[in-house]
Amino acid sequence: QARVVESGGGLVQPGGSLRLSCVASEFTTATYDMSWYRQAPGKERELVAKSDFIDGRTIYADSVKGRFTISREDGKNTVYLQMNSLKPEDTAVYYCNARRRLIYWGQGTQVTVSS
Repeated sequence: QARVVESGGGLVQPGGSLRLSCVASEFTTATYDMSWYRQAPGKERELVAKSDFIDGRTIYADSVKGRFTISREDGKNTVYLQMNSLKPEDTAVYYCNARRRLIYWGQGTQVTVSS
């Protein structure tokens, strides 16, 4: 059964870094748009970063531009989210999303930024 599984979340101090990973199975990330979303308590799920498979274009939420980087290693069916200079407001559950004809969501990984 096709799915994506996130990992790499945890507790980090403000100003710290984390790298999230999303591993896909039973489909090829090279032919899917891959994105990271996040949802903080009491808030709607929001797009954080997206990587288009056709032209490699990336887009970011204004709140993370210059701090987060999405990258893909299609040979490993893996997408990453490098998060630097983390802030308390980055605290959320982060979800991997794969989209083309079908849409796949992971179960999410918790990121907590706190001193």
